[in-house]
Parts: sequence; C-alpha cells; structure tokens
Amino acid sequence: MTYEETAGAIGQIPYYDALSQEEKREVTDGLKILLRQTFVLEHKYDKRTERFAYNQEFRICNKHLEFIRSYLAVIGVSILENSQLGIIYIQGETTMGDKLPKLATLYLLVLKLIYDEQMAEVSTSVNVYTTLSDIHEKLGSYRLFKKQPAPTEIRRTIALLKKYQVLEPLDLLEDLEGDSRLIIYPCINVVLFGDDVRGLLESFEEGEDSDDESEI
Repeated sequence: MTYEETAGAIGQIPYYDALSQEEKREVTDGLKILLRQTFVLEHKYDKRTERFAYNQEFRICNKHLEFIRSYLAVIGVSILENSQLGIIYIQGETTMGDKLPKLATLYLLVLKLIYDEQMAEVSTSVNVYTTLSDIHEKLGSYRLFKKQPAPTEIRRTIALLKKYQVLEPLDLLEDLEGDSRLIIYPCINVVLFGDDVRGLLESFEEGEDSDDESEI
C-alpha cells in the first residue's frame, strides 16, 4: 500500500488529521515497519560508527504509539512494549509472518540458548555477541547436523533472522565465515522462552531430513 492509499484509509481521524504532512508520513512508515518486521529495537548496531545508536524507526513508532495501537487493534493486532529490553512489537492472530525453514528454526533455538548463557554471566548489555562457529558447535552438541549447511542456505537464514531484528551480522552476508561475529538482539527473548528451548531442540531427531517449518 502506498503512502497516499494508507493516508486515505486512516483519514478523518482527529489525531491523524491534526498532524503535519511529515508526521502523517511517519505514521504510515511506523505501521509499515511493524507489519513488515514485527519487532522494532530502540537501539541497533551502526556498522558505520561501530557503535549502538538510537533507532529512528523506534522513535517514529514510539512517538505515535497510542494512535498506532488503536489503529491496529481494529484488525486484532496488539502492540506490546518491553522497556527493559528496548523493544516495541506486534502480536495477533491476523499477523502473517514468514514460514521459517528448518535451519532458521534451529538457529533460533540455539541463539536463545547462547543468549541466556551469556546473560547469566551478569552481562551489562541486552545484546549478545556470538559467531557462526559457536552456533554450529551448539547444534552439533545436540547432534542436529547430518551435514554442514550450504553457504547459500546459511546466508538466507541469517538474512531472514536479520529482517526480524533477531540477528545482526557484523560482516557482509557474502563474506560470512565461521569466525564471523553476529549480534543477538534481545528480540530473541520475545520470540522464544528459555524453558521450552531445550525440549524443542531434543525433539528434533538426529539426521532428520524433514522440511519442518515454524512461523515468526
């Protein structure tokens, strides 16, 4: 839906009508961002400065949060906030996420384990660093690798998890190697709960070749 179409759909609403053209565009952008990627982080890693920076997408969603919440409630979508983790995200039966292939599902489960282990070490940050080798080693410990995934499959998986603000690769996708560093964002905490992860991992049989899918 274009900006003009979205603007027309939410016209004649007092809050929206009172906004400037720039602010109306912000509302449209905020709606699109949440519906596209589910999660919005308060701070994201900036590769240019190599530091975490305040996320303008979060600023937009937070600025118009109550209006966006009311608007999305009409279609059965809830907006939730976790101020401790710095996340705004949506939930609801009408939200349609991507179907995750098996490798992406396994990555999610292992990333949650790695995240919880590092946070248990009294980390001062809500973000955690890991590497591809760490992920694959952890999967190997659960005997979930019959063979090493193809590089193209790994890149697709990382790109998908990046889309949903779960991972941030510090290298270009084309340059990913075993020692490539990845940031695990705190969104992993609202995708999965720690108590269920090990049981889910153990439910995957060693060498299983099925194309099981989950949804994010």
